[in-house]
Amino acid sequence: MTLTTQPLQHIGAEVSGLDITQPYTEALKQELRDLWYHHGLLLFRNQAVTPERQIEFSRIFGPLELHPLKATTSAEYPELFELENGGERDKAMTASYRGETIVGRLDWHFDLHYTGRPNHGAVLTAVEVAGEGGLTGFGDLAKAFDALDDETRALLGKIEVAYAFSMQRKHMRYVDLEGYEPGPYSPKKPADVRFPNFPESVYPAAMTHPVSGVKVLGIVEQFLDRVVTPHKVGLSNDEAIELLERLVAHTRKPQFHYFHQWQPGDMVLWDNWRLMHCATGTPVGVRRRINRTTIEGDRQLGRLLLDE
Repeated sequence: MTLTTQPLQHIGAEVSGLDITQPYTEALKQELRDLWYHHGLLLFRNQAVTPERQIEFSRIFGPLELHPLKATTSAEYPELFELENGGERDKAMTASYRGETIVGRLDWHFDLHYTGRPNHGAVLTAVEVAGEGGLTGFGDLAKAFDALDDETRALLGKIEVAYAFSMQRKHMRYVDLEGYEPGPYSPKKPADVRFPNFPESVYPAAMTHPVSGVKVLGIVEQFLDRVVTPHKVGLSNDEAIELLERLVAHTRKPQFHYFHQWQPGDMVLWDNWRLMHCATGTPVGVRRRINRTTIEGDRQLGRLLLDE
């Protein structure tokens, strides 16, 4: 197979020439890994995806991680995490945004960021495409870091930021809450979805990618709580809050984003150590199904505040 790439809008690349039904040589596997680290986000179209083929493809990039909630995984293929809208799970995922009722909207985030050990990446494939809505957004935080001024980059190299897991969106300090109303069945605490009470996690504000070595802005809006000990770098608490507000606004700039409108046969791979992602959600009653496989994170990128 001969692979070619074409840039997507703003970030990432579409890869042509891959046939997921054919065997992978070691040279092809290495080429795919190199493309992944170079672009951060890869799109493959018109693939004859089956669960077995998705799992085999995903393992090129590392061991797979099983989702802790068995109710969301496939009984036949435990490596698959099934993302579904338009079914019985909608109740807990429904909320109102500026007067519009939406199912499954997610703010910008890193997966498993709240554990201190984010997964390395993930593969999404379209099983049932939404007739309306259902976009998946990706944001390149390496490009966002590079676009900052020298003074801000230098400051970020000296500070850490804390993330505090919260089940209720209204308690998240840096997401856009204007016009937001939780749904009547929105979970109130982690135990409602069988999650533990996660301790706070802390990350460098300027992260270094463990493999590629690129600098990544360690700021995502979901669960973002505060700068840790801002006084140690000469910042007041007010200045630290304003810094995070400015950085979150920076990550929302469209030039760092790609929003994917799903088509049958699509397969998307992204690097969770570099890219944040989000979901726009769907209107009530709209069917959408995406299969996901998760590439295990084998590095501790953050630390947990257990006794500090």
